[in-house]
Amino acid sequence: NAALAHYSPSNGSSQTLSAAEMYLFDTGGQYLDGTTDITRTVHWGEPTPLQKEAYTRVLMGNIDLSRLIFPSNTAGRTVESFARRALWDIGLNYGHGTGHGIGNFLSVHEWPVGFQSSNVPLEAGMFTSIEPGYYREGEFGIRIEDVALVVEAQTESGEKPFLTFEVVSLVPYDRNLIDLSLLSPEQIRYLNSYYERIRAHVGPELRRQRLEEAFEWLQESTEP
Repeated sequence: NAALAHYSPSNGSSQTLSAAEMYLFDTGGQYLDGTTDITRTVHWGEPTPLQKEAYTRVLMGNIDLSRLIFPSNTAGRTVESFARRALWDIGLNYGHGTGHGIGNFLSVHEWPVGFQSSNVPLEAGMFTSIEPGYYREGEFGIRIEDVALVVEAQTESGEKPFLTFEVVSLVPYDRNLIDLSLLSPEQIRYLNSYYERIRAHVGPELRRQRLEEAFEWLQESTEP
């Protein structure tokens, strides 16, 4: 069912989960201090070469857009292709938007922020999702979705204002699906920095709650 970009369960469409296939889970909740919307795709068995390459290229697109530095007042549609480029390189694509605004204890899909032609230019302080994917009908679906805050960027020239994204979703990606040979050194450095942030912020909270099994999983999932 994950091969459908937008899916609602019904009595006739349920499937039994298996370790031999991919599992896409789109999660989130409404909290007084914020709204979350995070999607991860995992495989508990042995992924096929296509599944592994497609996942890695979706991750590359997520990273490339997340670490992008761009001029202030840039429209989301202007930079949206950075999330698709790694997929386009081998003739793959996805048929949904690359991201949407996220409200603060409001709508999960909050207009008018996003990456489509009808969205407003990006400004510091906006929250948006970044969520490239790939879907093969009847076989599997992949999506990697993070929540990102638009922030001012520090540039070599020192000229202002340039913007970038600060990813605030602190959830590891599935190591079982990453083909490291496809990643650039810059993308690997980004991943390692992201994993360090996850350990620093989430690890102590798991320890505080005495969730030792979850803490051990987190340590394994965020190895360099």
